[in-house]
Amino acid sequence: MSQPTVTLSRRGEERIRAGHPWIYRADVLEAAADPGDIVVVTNQRGRRLGEAFWSDRSQIAVRMVAWGDERFADTGWQGRLAAAMAYRESLGIDATAYRLVHGEADRLPALIVDRYGDYLVVQALTQATDRALPEITAALVEIAGCRGVLARNDPRVRTLEGLPQTVQVLHGDVPERVECREGPVDYEVDVWHGQKTGLFLDQRENRDAAAKYARGRLLDAFSYNGGFALRLADRCESVLALDASADAVERIRANAARNGRANVEAREGNVFDELRYFEREGTRFDTIVLDPPAFAKNRGAVEKALAGYKEINLRALRILEPGGVLITCSCSYHVDEPLFLQVLASAAADARAHVTVLEKRMQGRDHPVLLTVPESYYLKCLILGKG
Repeated sequence: MSQPTVTLSRRGEERIRAGHPWIYRADVLEAAADPGDIVVVTNQRGRRLGEAFWSDRSQIAVRMVAWGDERFADTGWQGRLAAAMAYRESLGIDATAYRLVHGEADRLPALIVDRYGDYLVVQALTQATDRALPEITAALVEIAGCRGVLARNDPRVRTLEGLPQTVQVLHGDVPERVECREGPVDYEVDVWHGQKTGLFLDQRENRDAAAKYARGRLLDAFSYNGGFALRLADRCESVLALDASADAVERIRANAARNGRANVEAREGNVFDELRYFEREGTRFDTIVLDPPAFAKNRGAVEKALAGYKEINLRALRILEPGGVLITCSCSYHVDEPLFLQVLASAAADARAHVTVLEKRMQGRDHPVLLTVPESYYLKCLILGKG
């Protein structure tokens, strides 16, 4: 039986030749395939361009997994997963919680695998990866070794593929609370209900970098589980962690107690309001961390997002002591690095602050950036000094 095929327009072909693995539905001329098939991709002259995951529902209809004469079956799920894990082993990560598989960057489109100690959490975000979950799970158990595999298939993006939002155990048993370590900090993680797969794992290396500069009074805004607050606490006299979620505040307090960080105070509050209050009351900090959620989830939200980033960074610079350090982040892909730098420059000018760039950083190396896929570079982290 012949392999399913998809024929692309010239524009789609050019996109593949430029190294981008996503082809949109508008550039698909013909498809003879079922949902989730691995298809042969050809141009209008019938020339083979490679192989891809096919979706009959998503606007991203084709996700390339092999180029030219290469065949996905030559490595298969087993080979690709083994390569991804070998790369993480080469990094010498000082943590038991980190990303094992990062989608397109590991040549496994729309597949996420995170390790939390003895447990793996998987997200299959397309028809092809969802269909292959039994095979993926078996390979993960064989290669990685684990007590349990949990599928956190609850992201809304799955609905674009016509897939249900579910959470289920695929192998073994997975408790609601899992103990893990990130550098010197121990966490108890809710892998069933927490954000993403339980923790935001992409800031680990940025927290390590920030620890080299942190001192004095620290404000950690949008703290979530207290990642920056807990990592920097032993470098600072006092730490105030702010988050709008009461549940997050309770997690910060519990994790602070678990790690013996008695100088960490966690408080529920709206960061925008709290920053204005600190400015009005004359409260000052020596170190400030701004790690907000994505303000721009689509292009239409960029203008409002820029205003939000400008507001929090302006207020932060006004309450930052001279000689202090601001660690400021954006995880909005639609706000790229040049645009984010422009916002920060504007905030510094309005704050009448002399600001220098100490470090420019991105997501951790276990979340690789694919050079031909700008969408894979989403996390910008700037460490700034105030003169």
